[in-house]
Amino acid sequence: MGHWWVIVPFRAGTAKSRLSAYPAAQRADLARSFARDTCAAAIDSSEVAGIIVIGDEVGVPGVPVVEDPGAGLNAALIRAARDVPPGCGAVALMADLPALRAEELTRALSVVPPLGRAFVCDAEGTGTTMLAAADPLMLDPRFGPRSRAAHAASGALEIDVPGIPGLRRDVDDAVALWDAVRIGVGPGTRSVLARGR
Repeated sequence: MGHWWVIVPFRAGTAKSRLSAYPAAQRADLARSFARDTCAAAIDSSEVAGIIVIGDEVGVPGVPVVEDPGAGLNAALIRAARDVPPGCGAVALMADLPALRAEELTRALSVVPPLGRAFVCDAEGTGTTMLAAADPLMLDPRFGPRSRAAHAASGALEIDVPGIPGLRRDVDDAVALWDAVRIGVGPGTRSVLARGR
């Protein structure tokens, strides 16, 4: 078993409004399925010791859910990082990575500096899908607009390894969802998409 604890922020009430081709109820189902597939992949990574969800239940047995303090994403991640067991590192992982594979997360975490911080940028090259810190109290998340540049400026190492398309492919709109399906989404997302046909 690995020594990383993954923190996944998820709010069920925040449906994917830019997936406007889908009815509101299906958008909500898609958002939850994205989070469920993301968590399932993280749990299967050999680098991961545990997982914490901030906000709402995603439907993965055994995954603890902690309250979202309502002070914004970065504040919530900092608060949750305090719950990471001693001796373990913290990983902030976005909840909209339905094409994530366990081996991708394993590959990325294996190159995080032993005493440092590192991140993975999104497929568009401006955002961040994952931020890891060997010391949870040093996570220092800077998610938001142009977070790739913000994390780089904060001293975090950008992880640039091949073979992690699912870890880079967050889904905010229909084009990104098409790309995630092309890469190969998890079973929860496949099921919701199949019901909409």
